[in-house]
Amino acid sequence: MSDGKSVLVIGGGMSGLTAAIEIAEAGNNAIIVEKTPYLGGRVAQLNKYFPKLCPPNCGLEINFKRIKNSADVTFYTLAEVEKISGQEGNYDVAVKVKPRFVNDKCVGCNACAEACPVEMPNEFNFGLNKTKAAYIIHNQAFPFKYAIDEKHCKGASCAKCVAACKYDAIKLDMKPETINLNVSAIVMATGWELYDVTKLDILGGGKIKNVITNMQMERLASPNGPTTGKILRPSDGKEVKNIAFVQCAGSRDENHLPYCSYICCMASLKQVTYIREQYPDSKARVFYIDIRTPGIRYEQFYWKIKEDPNVTLTKGKVAKITEDSATGDVIVVAEDILAGKKIEARFDMVVLAAGMVPSTKGAKIPADVSYTPDGFVLPSSLKRGTYAVGTLKSPVDVSRSVQDATGVAIKSIQSARRSK
Repeated sequence: MSDGKSVLVIGGGMSGLTAAIEIAEAGNNAIIVEKTPYLGGRVAQLNKYFPKLCPPNCGLEINFKRIKNSADVTFYTLAEVEKISGQEGNYDVAVKVKPRFVNDKCVGCNACAEACPVEMPNEFNFGLNKTKAAYIIHNQAFPFKYAIDEKHCKGASCAKCVAACKYDAIKLDMKPETINLNVSAIVMATGWELYDVTKLDILGGGKIKNVITNMQMERLASPNGPTTGKILRPSDGKEVKNIAFVQCAGSRDENHLPYCSYICCMASLKQVTYIREQYPDSKARVFYIDIRTPGIRYEQFYWKIKEDPNVTLTKGKVAKITEDSATGDVIVVAEDILAGKKIEARFDMVVLAAGMVPSTKGAKIPADVSYTPDGFVLPSSLKRGTYAVGTLKSPVDVSRSVQDATGVAIKSIQSARRSK
């Protein structure tokens, strides 16, 4: 039977971390299940986030410290929920934990990565560079422990990482295991995925090297990114002095995502500041349908960007993006509604404001949950004691996700109290 205090949190991003910590600090046990090797989610991949425009470690580091200092938070990485049954106060959950091939003796010395001969696309950097099959995502990752990628590792036939490790931390014979939990309530915080821009043929379809996504731009601008924060275009490493941002890349389009992804306008305006601050002589152009800036603070930010003489805001949809193969430049054809004409312009690089897709669109949670056609969870359909948070219900920014997670933490604590 349940002890009447434990709450399962599915997802270790900002929403999941917030919910788990609030639950634990109120006296309940919180168990985080995260499918990747590290906690932090999408926020860890950002350069800065609203409303304070601070780096992600500003918020994540505090939460990681709170987890370290709490005996009431347990977390499993490389773990996914396979089965949920029961009801409020008595949920039985089966969790499959994949092998990390690295144990708790790891001190993060990097010897395994140096010895590893296998390179693979760096998913944390959205494929902008490569990393070793023995890797850690960045220098402030949590847990600060290496992982070995099962798909790319050559295993015992190589084992150079094993020989290089002085601490006996690498165990290539680790096996998957299943953990059975009994909890009073469940918080679903599995986050979001970026819309697949290869489906957007007129915007380059992911085939033009100097057309990148908004999340790739975050990684380029990040000090722990592939270029250590220097915004350079992927094809040749050239400094980006003339850049375009294309809004609603997949969003508000009945052929792709019929809804507004909420965060894209502010994300692009924020990224304009990245380029303008790094290269004072740079120029930026934003092609938009509507600029949406929810809240007074965001509206003020918009006006600040608009007043910059080196920033042009063009109302109109982009009709076509092509590449000049000789130079690597990107050519954008778009309508300028306010000027009443079609324009063609050349840029060093183009950033697509790709839409936000709930993770539940592609991977349903194994519970009695109803979804919208777009994959968002319908909160009214959830059983008592089961809660969805943040971007699972609708597109939201980091600030609103944290607020929502705090509210859901209270509800899950109430569920635990009712089950005693």
